[in-house]
Amino acid sequence: MPSSDPKTSTQTILSPGRVNLLGEHVDYNEGPVLPVAIDLTLTLKISPLNSDQIILHAIDLGKTARFSLADLDNKVDLEGQPLPHFALYPAGVAWACQQAGLPVHGLEASYSSNIPIGSGLSSSAAVEVAFAQAFKTLGKWDIDRMSLVKLTKQAENDYVGVQSGIMDQFAVLFGQKDHALYLDTATLAWEAVPLPPDVAIIVADSQEPRELAGSAYNDRRNACQQAVNALQNHLPEIRSLREVSPEAFHQYGRELPAIIRMRAQHVVEEIARVEESVKLLRAGDVTGFGKLMIQGHESLRDLYEVSTPELNALVEIALSQPGCYGARLTGAGFGGCTVNLVRDDQAEVFIKNVESQYHERTCKTTKLYHCHATQGAHLT
Repeated sequence: MPSSDPKTSTQTILSPGRVNLLGEHVDYNEGPVLPVAIDLTLTLKISPLNSDQIILHAIDLGKTARFSLADLDNKVDLEGQPLPHFALYPAGVAWACQQAGLPVHGLEASYSSNIPIGSGLSSSAAVEVAFAQAFKTLGKWDIDRMSLVKLTKQAENDYVGVQSGIMDQFAVLFGQKDHALYLDTATLAWEAVPLPPDVAIIVADSQEPRELAGSAYNDRRNACQQAVNALQNHLPEIRSLREVSPEAFHQYGRELPAIIRMRAQHVVEEIARVEESVKLLRAGDVTGFGKLMIQGHESLRDLYEVSTPELNALVEIALSQPGCYGARLTGAGFGGCTVNLVRDDQAEVFIKNVESQYHERTCKTTKLYHCHATQGAHLT
């Protein structure tokens, strides 16, 4: 049996969720994004084992899984049964690290989280980054943070089988207290952008199942590529919509089929909004930033068509509340969450009002989370 001495060797890693303030559906168009790590947190406790086994205790699920580091390719547990879905994320990180030639040590891990699952707040990325930190700590690797982010993305793409971008894992690891993160997804250049000290980030979960997200996401991704292909007739040098200025799109975009034009217009204008938002935050103009959030939601609703009546209701109710600077859907859409910037001293009243007015309007319930920008994943 593998052995450990939890009294002397247990270590704790905290790994936050994340929400994207601005820059939606632009990461696969090489555009910039503005995520923030939020203080909804996964807590991972690890103890090294004297074996090549990984033992997982997912406390919130009430489930345990055991597998061998020597058998990761087969995605099976010690009894030869397929790994349960929750175990694929830690196993995928171990697999990606092995693929990179890094020594991965056996460990026993227990973890719990208050990040809601399936709401677009990166609960899976929090797991991946936490385990990457765990394996790095036990293996004493000399590896930079961006390389670690790339390994967790590889785990999700190639092992779990989810074709996500790099933003989620980046935000979870690079998060800074009281700052948003500007990330250029084309170059991976980034900078921390200060947030006003008296502003809360309130996430409202519509609690809608995102059933249409998969096929609709692919349709929109394909539409963006079709727009690039057509615009290359006038702009042969472009490779993505990131390289199309609003002025050039205004000149040439009118030739695109209506649906393709709508999708591309959102992306081009959303990229411009992200660039402008950084200037406004650096100037302390939270009112101007909030207006960009509202414009972003209107674009996602009308041009990209990924909103829902419930998400629209949450945004409209939020914007009618005192102290709310801006609100919009966040994530892929078709359910999930809205993100709201609210004066901190109005936050509790905002939450009560939105909960009650949303129920009155839709006969449905919403769960709101009062958050602030927080530090990325780290050992405590």
